[in-house]
Parts: sequence; structure tokens; C-alpha cells
Amino acid sequence: MKVEGTLRVPSDKSISHRAIILGSLAQGETLVRNWLRSADTLATLEIYRALGVEIEELKEDQLLVRGKGLFSFKEPNDILDAKNSGTTARLTLGVLSAQPFFAVLTGDSSLRQRPMLRVVRPLREMGANLDGRGEGKYLPVAVRGGKLSGISFFNQKASAQVKSALILAGLHAQGTTEVKEPYLSRDHTERLLKLYEVPIEVEKGEKGITVRVKGGYQPQGDKEIFVPADPSSASFFVALAVLLPGSELVLKDVLVNPTREGFFRKLKEMGANIEYTNFREVSMEPVADIVARYSPNLKGVEVKPQEIPSLIDELPLLAVVATQAEGKTVIRGAQELRVKESDRIKSTVENLQRIGAKVEELPDGMVVEGKTPLKGGVQIATYGDHRIAMAFTVAGIVAGEFNELDNPSCVAVSYPLFFEDLKKVLRN
Repeated sequence: MKVEGTLRVPSDKSISHRAIILGSLAQGETLVRNWLRSADTLATLEIYRALGVEIEELKEDQLLVRGKGLFSFKEPNDILDAKNSGTTARLTLGVLSAQPFFAVLTGDSSLRQRPMLRVVRPLREMGANLDGRGEGKYLPVAVRGGKLSGISFFNQKASAQVKSALILAGLHAQGTTEVKEPYLSRDHTERLLKLYEVPIEVEKGEKGITVRVKGGYQPQGDKEIFVPADPSSASFFVALAVLLPGSELVLKDVLVNPTREGFFRKLKEMGANIEYTNFREVSMEPVADIVARYSPNLKGVEVKPQEIPSLIDELPLLAVVATQAEGKTVIRGAQELRVKESDRIKSTVENLQRIGAKVEELPDGMVVEGKTPLKGGVQIATYGDHRIAMAFTVAGIVAGEFNELDNPSCVAVSYPLFFEDLKKVLRN
């Protein structure tokens, strides 16, 4: 088997979420083009509609968000459900903390086990009144919104969701809110705020990155946001092109923001034949077409802790690629994977062992030894995790026989048409 042709994968999930949230906070309309319609982003759409925002679906991939300003939301008459989306939950807690009403936010069984205290604690420091299971560690979280004051917070894990929640709360707060990070996490919120004419300061120093926002600046609407293709979704096809003999694939309009393209950088370091063409800036974000070709001489690499934020979602897939690279690939500093949709360290290692890979589990990552022939046609435990389902679909194709996923429908969280797109580019 090989892959060839041209494909535009679904639009970026992170930017699609933020287009709704910031469009709702803005004064005026936002036209969102190439919006990703998936289970996660629909959770955001429904929550902001429940908060009184008028959002019109013009086409399957176009939204018109009619924002009425920072404090224009209404008290919801029911519990808000973020479904499986951590981005929706954490960023919305930042917004709700400043609103003069009561709201309760929950999620599905998976999201209700994921940590919320990392957002709840600094929001409380700003003056927010939040309570929930385990003293706010888990959803559901009840919010009695009110007046907030800016704080200075050290975001030790460099979590973009924590940073964005505090920036969004900081827009509503008195004074300046600053978030310091040891290294830059994904910065879509900052880029979009610049599009909405909000003064936001990003300072890079020897000890890390500081982002500052002053309260009281109203995001200005009447904007258009073009959402580029999601690099995480593109990564599965790039991996196939690199691993399958005779492959050459062009992936159109891919977001190549430096905080998100770590997987492609790592593959290049391994010796993969990947190049960016037609490089441009769209709605404050760098975008390119990616050309990926079969690369037979991959070498194992080390993934350092400071590199983790830029490829956190692609680490299970990188581990699959590493089975086909000469030597050891060592992944460290990735303990955040333990609290994703599944424990992605455990689920990746377990499934890799099932398909014949040589892999050692570490508390904060794994060691993969290559080059190893993989077995296909194996029963894969996805744990309902879309990234695991897609990574081990790639593994099966590389092995020559599709693996059997226990829950293939979970790919709908980020990539509803994944299997259909595979059929478009796979050749025997």
C-alpha cells in the first residue's frame, strides 16, 4: 500500500473553538470560514448559544457569530455540557468567572475525570467563586461569577488551556493579568486577540515567556477568521506518506504555527522528506502546503520536555513512527499525556506491545526501539480516544492489514471523515 494525491484535512480544532469564544466576546459580527464541525467544537457552539449568543450556521463550514460584548451573556437555564472537550471546559470557566450570574459546567464521563484545578485555582486567585467535585478538581464545576482582579501567574506546565482561560478572565478583570511560562505554549488566543484589536503583550526572556493583558479592552468585531487545516489531523497522513514505500502526498492549507508543528520538525530530524510550500499568513496564523514523501532511512530521536507542548497530541503517532526508525526514540517530560482523553502513555505502550513493537513505559513517557516489523489485524483498545484510534489505524496500514478498533466512532471528536479521507489517498 501507498498514499498519493492531494488532501485538505479538516480545519484546526483549537482555532475553531476560539473563533466562537472570542467572536462571542467581541462587539460585532465575526464570519468564520472553514470552521471545523466536530463533536468537540459543537459542544462549544451549543454552550455559547445557551449563554445567549446568536450563532448562525451559514453552511456546514461557515459560521456567523453575532457578539454583543464582554458582559453581554445571559444566565443559562440549564447545566452547560462541554461533552469531551477540555478546551471548551477550561476556556469557558475563564469566561464564566467574570459574568454576573450563576452557571454549572459539566462534561462526559471522560472529561469529568480530567483535572480542572489547574484552571480553577488561579481563577480563584483572581476573585472567582468556583466550586466542584474534589474542591474544584473535577467537573461539574459551579460558577458564581463576579468582579475579578488581575494576577501574575506562573504556568509551570505551559498549558495553553490554562493560559487562555486566564487571558479571557483577564479581559474582564481590573488591572493587568500576566501569565508566565517556562516555554511558549500554543498561542492562538493571543494571535486572535490581536486580530480583534486587543492590546496584548508577549515578552520573551531568558527565563521564559510572559503574556500580559489589561482588563477593560473590548474585542472589536466585524472580522473574518479563516481557519486553516489542523496539523494534528494532517500528521496521520504525513506519517503514512513517510512510512509507505512509493508515497507522495500534498496536504493543503496546514497550520504551521511554531507552537503546533513540533511533530513535523521531529520527523524532519528523524530524516523524513517533508517540505513546506506556498507559505503565507492567514488570520494572524502561518499556513503552508505540506509535501511528504517516503523516507526509508529514519533514525531514532530524543524528545525533550521543552518540545512536548508543540507535539503533545501527536506523541502516540510519533511512537508508532519510531517503531520504523533505526535505534531508540526516547520521549520524556510528557506526563501530561496521563490526563488526556485516555492515559495516552499507557494506551500507546499497551497497543504498541500488542502489535509487536519493542517499547518501555516511563512515568513521563516511553522508549521505543526500532526498526521493528509490526503485526496488523490486531484488536486495539482505543479507550474511546480519537488520537489512539487514528495512530493505530496508521500502524495497521504500515503493517499491511487494518487493525480492529474497539470504538472506531471515537474519531468523530476531531476528524469525523478520517476513514473516508483515508480511502481517497490509499493505493494498493
